[in-house]
Amino acid sequence: MVNGQLVDLTEQEIADLNHTVTYEDASLLVRGTRDKDLQASDIHAFADRITPEWASYRQALRDITAQEGFPYSVIWPTKPE
Repeated sequence: MVNGQLVDLTEQEIADLNHTVTYEDASLLVRGTRDKDLQASDIHAFADRITPEWASYRQALRDITAQEGFPYSVIWPTKPE
């Protein structure tokens, strides 16, 4: 808010705000979410149930930490149906 008016932030202002969180804290948050998603998909990882879509999704989750913007800018994979 500026002078009582709601204003949109610029992309630079958003980026600056994103970097006020420490790398360690952001990394822990992203890894925790990733780990939760991996655990929730464990049922699909059994050898007799795994499909290429689920295998790809799970690999994409494991590769999140290798993304260029990690941990501040993460592209989450889409969970198969």
